[in-house]
Amino acid sequence: MTNTMNSQTQATLSHLDWLEAEAIHILREVAGQTERPALLFSGGKDSVCLLRLAEKAFRPCRFPFPLLHIDTGHNYREVTDFRDKRAAELGERLIVRTLEDSIRRGSVVLKHPLESRNKHQSVTLLEAIAEFEFDCCIGGARRDEEKARAKERVMSFRDEFGQWDPKNQRPELWNLYNARTHRGENIRAFPISNWTEMDVWQYIEREKLELPSIYFAHKRPVVRKGDLLQPVTELTPAKQGDVIEEIMVRFRTVGDITCTAPVESHAASVEQIVIETATSTITERGATRLDDQTSEASMEQRKKEGYF
Repeated sequence: MTNTMNSQTQATLSHLDWLEAEAIHILREVAGQTERPALLFSGGKDSVCLLRLAEKAFRPCRFPFPLLHIDTGHNYREVTDFRDKRAAELGERLIVRTLEDSIRRGSVVLKHPLESRNKHQSVTLLEAIAEFEFDCCIGGARRDEEKARAKERVMSFRDEFGQWDPKNQRPELWNLYNARTHRGENIRAFPISNWTEMDVWQYIEREKLELPSIYFAHKRPVVRKGDLLQPVTELTPAKQGDVIEEIMVRFRTVGDITCTAPVESHAASVEQIVIETATSTITERGATRLDDQTSEASMEQRKKEGYF
């Protein structure tokens, strides 16, 4: 009888149920194995899903970790406002550390004022880890984003210098995770590592999660740079000879203004975005990165230096 009931239960679970259960299990493993974890929350769609998963894992209690955001100072205001609003609604502690702090300390030196700050976030992140002695940072990275991220373990080990070595990672057989570290070492945990962009949007649709407005179609002035669209802002002004167009766009991912591009879209609801995602032939990062197109080699090098 028990085996029959288990089979019936398994048959009724959707793929989102399985992904959710796995992510909740990972979050609880982090809470059980580490002393001072933190959940990285930027206000983006992946971290919004992480917040809902944390609610399901730990409510009605408070989260066993603070929320942490490394702010480049060049983030979209709609996203940082949403970040603050969501943290306040949950009543959870939000720690924000900015790249400006690292610049003032001299630990980050920009080549010029408008240089993309995205690649420098690792310095500020490592400084925040040292400041609060975090032994685990929980993030929303997914293996389908690009090839370097696909090399990550669910519990990805960093040495005492914050360095990542893809050849020096722990086996994770039978969903057994090892988050234990010596003092100074760190784990980066990825509860939605096995999710795809489509899974994220379907979960947002199912859970009716609120998102920053720039994820939905809106008019914005842009300049075409090859196959990409560069938003026209104070940080990314149009150059001589550029043709400015005001078209309907949305963002598939959000980050530093200087390197995050929108895509043409009329999808004004989550349901429409799910349909659009299902028919897209271009990867999320392939359609939205203005800096180095996030090649496997460049991303892997940045991750070795401490990038999330």
